Amino acid sequence: MIKKITSTLVLAAIGAISLSASLPGMADESSDLKCFYTGAPAKAGVKLEYEGVTYGFCSEANLKKFEEERAASLYQQIGGKAALSAAVDLFYVKVLADERVNHFFEDVNMKTQHEKQKAFLAAALGAPTPWTGKDMRKAHANLDLRESDFAAIAENLQATLTELKLSKELIGRVMAIVASTKDDVLNR
Repeated sequence: MIKKITSTLVLAAIGAISLSASLPGMADESSDLKCFYTGAPAKAGVKLEYEGVTYGFCSEANLKKFEEERAASLYQQIGGKAALSAAVDLFYVKVLADERVNHFFEDVNMKTQHEKQKAFLAAALGAPTPWTGKDMRKAHANLDLRESDFAAIAENLQATLTELKLSKELIGRVMAIVASTKDDVLNR
């Protein structure tokens, strides 16, 4: 069972967000590895596989930096990709069952929404994947959200974190981040 999850599930919960990212240190099938940090050619053999993706580095120091950043990230502390995926799925079960806010999702392709949310949150929590989609204001601009809508989403997030047995310390960090997004999400 998941012991930890994300810190900003509410950030993109109401609006569909698009992702289009290409990482300099991520290998694709048609090119050699580039250094994750500099974009320069990676040094031979200085690479690391992380969550199924191979990242290259131009120095051992950059490889070590990457490893340290991953370990320190909230994304990794909550369990990485698998934990985040399970958390987003449970979160949306709760949101779609909540009559206070489920109407915001009536015309949303939820499979797509889940994937966009996972990609956004991974980036927000410290995964090595940059977010290049819409910002919070633009993503929520046409939804006419109220304080009560934000509170309902936050309550569903709290319930998700509790159900997944996230520590009180991490839940506190999550909720602080959620609170910091309120003005952008509500477009004020």
